[in-house]
Amino acid sequence: MKVGIVAGEASGDLLGAHLVKALKNRVPGVEFVGIGGPKMQAAGVNSLFPMEKLAVRGYVEVLRHYREIVKIRHKLLRHFVENPPDVFIGVDAPDFNLDLELGLKKKGIPTVHYVSPSIWAWRGERIHKIARAVSHMLVLFPFEKKIYDAAGIPATYVGHPSADMLPEKPNRIAAREQLRLPQNDQFIALLPGSRQSEVHYMAKLFVQTARMIAAVSPHVHFLVPLLSRETRNIFEAELYRAGGGDLPLTILFGHAHDAMTAADAVLVASGTATLEAALLKCPMVITYKMSPLTWRMMQRKKYLPYVGLPNILAGRFIVPELLQDDATPENLSQAVLNLVNDGPVREKLTRAFSRLHLDLKQNTAERAVDAILPFLT
Repeated sequence: MKVGIVAGEASGDLLGAHLVKALKNRVPGVEFVGIGGPKMQAAGVNSLFPMEKLAVRGYVEVLRHYREIVKIRHKLLRHFVENPPDVFIGVDAPDFNLDLELGLKKKGIPTVHYVSPSIWAWRGERIHKIARAVSHMLVLFPFEKKIYDAAGIPATYVGHPSADMLPEKPNRIAAREQLRLPQNDQFIALLPGSRQSEVHYMAKLFVQTARMIAAVSPHVHFLVPLLSRETRNIFEAELYRAGGGDLPLTILFGHAHDAMTAADAVLVASGTATLEAALLKCPMVITYKMSPLTWRMMQRKKYLPYVGLPNILAGRFIVPELLQDDATPENLSQAVLNLVNDGPVREKLTRAFSRLHLDLKQNTAERAVDAILPFLT
């Protein structure tokens, strides 16, 4: 049996690896081919192209790489048509995967999309394309299934795998020991994003914010987990360009979960990491910057007043969001310091994050496999 699978970024790589392992346990000998990152490749996926080629976010940024991305999609479509898998699984990356799924479904290849696009937040018109492209949708959040049921699209709520993998009660002492950090110092994690384009826009802002926090907090230390050599190079170059060479700062290769568990607070770029921070019960300030043109285009299409997953799932602002023009070093440093120094707010957030964790903990991989198995028999 053969499964086609494509992920386009770090969060999808984690989701895909989780699913691949569970499918292999239930269907011994199944083969996986497509595009995956290091975690999916370690789980046994034969990646035909580097996943980093797809890890681009924003209209303007995608345009710069458009021809290369389309070329990869055409090559993948031809490969799968010539070597048909029993089922194709698109892991997130909807702008890439939905067009690929549309072509595969027309050729009679069943398609499963794992992680609903945020049609409840913006670009809701995509539901019509999804109906044409997807045989079955796997959704991570409970409210999403109702949307697909109403549209007549087969869907299964599977919960979020991070809620299964991350501990309900994180051990800060053990995390600091793991990273060889002193127990009594104050630590703030900085997560400027997993994509190179994100780090390009966010690095200077994060360094400037760290400088302002350090100026009034003599015992603070910053932890910066970065996913790849490329993102580390971008951040380090901006660190020294912005005069941050003397900051009390440690750059980590990976170890994002350890950093968030060890930290007193996290400044985090909007995305999956905001949910992971919530599951790790780490108070956070969410921020994001992108090209002005991309920002204006996205603002016209959004439906919700918030972008961070903890706020979306709560249906209200429970953590601060400072985006685009509001994302200044002054605003961000003040928001982080307020969070670090307000004990009652931190306790309230911990309780809210614990409730969220229990809602999303659904044994996701096994639920997903149950939905996929009918396509393999």
